[in-house]
Amino acid sequence: MSNPPPQPSLGYFSPSKSDTSSPDPASNAIPPPPLVSPGQSRFPPPKFQLDQLPPPSIRTPNGPSPASGGLKTGSPIPHLSTPPGPPVFTSPVRPAAVPFRASPVTPQPVAFSPAASLPTSSPVYFSNGSHELERELSNVTDDDTVPVGEPPYVLFSAHKVLKQKKQANVPSLGFGALVSPGREVSPGPQIIQRDPHRCHSCGAYANIYCNILLGSGQWQCVICRELNGSEGEYISSSKEELSNYPELSSPMVDYVQTGNNRPGFVPVSDSRMSAPIVLVIDECLDEPHLWHLQSSLHAFVDSLPPTTRIGIVLYGRTVSVYDFSEESIASADVLPGDKSPCQKYLKALIYGTGIYLSPMHASLPVAHAIFSSLRPYKLNVSEASRARCLGTAVEVALAIIQGPSADISRGVIKRSGGNSRIIVCAGGPNTYGPGSVPHSFSHPNYAHLEKTALKWMERLGQEAHRHNTVVDILCAGQCPVRVPVLQPLAKASGGVFVLHDDFGEAFGVNLQRASARAAGSRGFLAIRCSDDILITQVVGPGEEAHIDNHETFKNDTSLYIQMPSVEETQCFSLSLENKRDIRTEYVYFQFTIQYLNVYQADISRVITVRLPTVDSVSAYLESVQDEVAAVLIAKRTLLRAKNSSDAFDMRSTIDERIKDIALKFGSQVPKSKQYRFPKEISLLPELLFHLRRGPLLGSIVGHEDERSVLRNLFLNASFDLSLRMVAPRCLMHREGGTFEELPAYDLAMQSDAAVVLDHGTDIFIWLGAELSSDEGKSAAALAACRTLAEEISELRFPAPRILSFKEGSSQARYFVSRLIPAHKDPPYEQASEARFPQLRTLTIEQRTKLKSSFISFDDPSFCEWVRSLRVVPPEPS
Repeated sequence: MSNPPPQPSLGYFSPSKSDTSSPDPASNAIPPPPLVSPGQSRFPPPKFQLDQLPPPSIRTPNGPSPASGGLKTGSPIPHLSTPPGPPVFTSPVRPAAVPFRASPVTPQPVAFSPAASLPTSSPVYFSNGSHELERELSNVTDDDTVPVGEPPYVLFSAHKVLKQKKQANVPSLGFGALVSPGREVSPGPQIIQRDPHRCHSCGAYANIYCNILLGSGQWQCVICRELNGSEGEYISSSKEELSNYPELSSPMVDYVQTGNNRPGFVPVSDSRMSAPIVLVIDECLDEPHLWHLQSSLHAFVDSLPPTTRIGIVLYGRTVSVYDFSEESIASADVLPGDKSPCQKYLKALIYGTGIYLSPMHASLPVAHAIFSSLRPYKLNVSEASRARCLGTAVEVALAIIQGPSADISRGVIKRSGGNSRIIVCAGGPNTYGPGSVPHSFSHPNYAHLEKTALKWMERLGQEAHRHNTVVDILCAGQCPVRVPVLQPLAKASGGVFVLHDDFGEAFGVNLQRASARAAGSRGFLAIRCSDDILITQVVGPGEEAHIDNHETFKNDTSLYIQMPSVEETQCFSLSLENKRDIRTEYVYFQFTIQYLNVYQADISRVITVRLPTVDSVSAYLESVQDEVAAVLIAKRTLLRAKNSSDAFDMRSTIDERIKDIALKFGSQVPKSKQYRFPKEISLLPELLFHLRRGPLLGSIVGHEDERSVLRNLFLNASFDLSLRMVAPRCLMHREGGTFEELPAYDLAMQSDAAVVLDHGTDIFIWLGAELSSDEGKSAAALAACRTLAEEISELRFPAPRILSFKEGSSQARYFVSRLIPAHKDPPYEQASEARFPQLRTLTIEQRTKLKSSFISFDDPSFCEWVRSLRVVPPEPS
């Protein structure tokens, strides 16, 4: 009997599949999920006014620079004016004219091969040893790969796999993949409206890499190597004919089944299909916060499409459910907040005469009247001590969305499409009613009450998920909201938790983007890979689902992940290992995303990836994608950094990782104890240095609530946002409105320049003192930087806060603390020649002035840190 595989490390969840040839059907409990997908439809974009500022342009130097992650064009970005009046969101309606060039370190997609006009590959031996069949085999792809320009749904940390198990499974570097199930790719996958051909043994789908017997139409599974029939569909006279089948000519396809295939269901209009949005609003706010919130709410409802149904619920000591049937006044039904609403109250509410969910085209004036009627908190009670029954309010909102048990018309059940959404606007902790905690940590029973509240909130989130409702929690203000208590509610429902400084601009933008997110429901991700590969850990917004497929597919060893929602901003990180030495020339991975879109169509998105295997360590290192590897390492590290103490410990693991990679893959310096870091992955140490000293692991973020929110956001974030949260991107403004991309070093703080620093959840605009003294130039530079900041983050969710400040101001510390102090390095090693080529354009006087502007402190530079690990600082590639 074979030995069991190593136990997977702990994550959000870890696969429990054993490395056995015959899985145990008893270990699975639930039936296979329906074929389910995020739809093609989004909410219509908000209406915006033209922004007359010309868009900037960016020059990327030939030297090393971070990848242009997160930059997308063509979508408007709201801009919120100052309170108390309703704000105006402005943005260019034209595509952003920001000519970024792809950085040389940008991760390139795994190369896929088109099917047509490629010669047949060498024959592959079937597991049954039938040599006669080999002469009839036609492989739809060639062994040589052709690059694809569009970003894929899957990013691997390397484009090749080491054959030797001992070399491949070095944990300090690791091998893995980032999977973005809901990512939008243009052009999207080809659509197939028929049942797929699947392997009768393992359940894998026919794909572009399958070997086909032209005479009989049989195809060989790339996962288990079994031969399968196609009911004669793949019978062809030549390989070129097979390219007419989308699944045999593209690595990505969508199998679509419309709602008409389900008994008792008929498509309905967009107004019926539009999933409702319920705002749950904290009414215990002081006047300044309330002004900002009212401005954001007014702009929010103005941005909604006319068919969107909206509900408004306020909570304090009681829960107020606003009635849209009253056109001239703000009218609400009030429920007690000290306990969960009883069925008697809920039935009276749902079956009464009031209208609590109404389309915007009929209720916009009423919504504005409701928001204008809000009043600040008047009692003399501290913010943290005010009674807030947030849990009861979410229960009521969920009951409103559910409505009667079924909306039946002429015997046909009509259901809204996609995920409904509850958006909580909170200014303080939940201190009253179910799921609440005492306002003071000194309460003698606080620990027990907090534990009870955590479980209650998680159950409420799970209940929302069962009813296809996502709960997003947007918090603002200076009052601690007890993130650990509220986080399970958002996480279990598939929503997000975001902290803001106030209810102003960033809050208003996130309110709009939260409601506009296209979300698929009832999502499952199935992962299949070659038998030589073992999935050791999965981190992301889901949990393992035990699905019994063995009556249909007797050898299905795939890993199933249940997703509360399927959204573009989500990402799963997979840690992979070799089970044994690999003897084949390729390994295969197949990812199947099943979900239900807003039109109630069941969609199965199938993505198949083939990676070559190599013996050469150098060839493997050449294929490593530094940025993808850094993000995977960061997610594995942050998973263990549950509090500030753990974060401090994780910094030392980054140090050990760098030393181990240099020891295992580098070379020792002659007559020295130092090692050279592998030149093929020279960017990786600097990315990990940013991780070590940045807000995720460093001491930049002070409050534990902020650290917890950042950590959870990062673990679920897409590759683009994750990369920016690890390593900031630095852009210097030039005359003429152009920008030059520079390394994120403090040498960029030149007194006559303006600098934009994109750190994922924050974008900073720094104006040098010399530039600030010229009012005209300073205003123009600030406007260009502001436009750039909005453009590079226009599709990002959560939207980052954008802060601007002058050199020497107190707020400038946020900017300075995120830059590597490269000024501490000696000139012969400094960025002046190799790492920061922009310095070559400065005169000797300018360099001297720049050096004298820095303040001395203990934080090491990148080169100092690497040398302290007995590793030679790698030269930029």
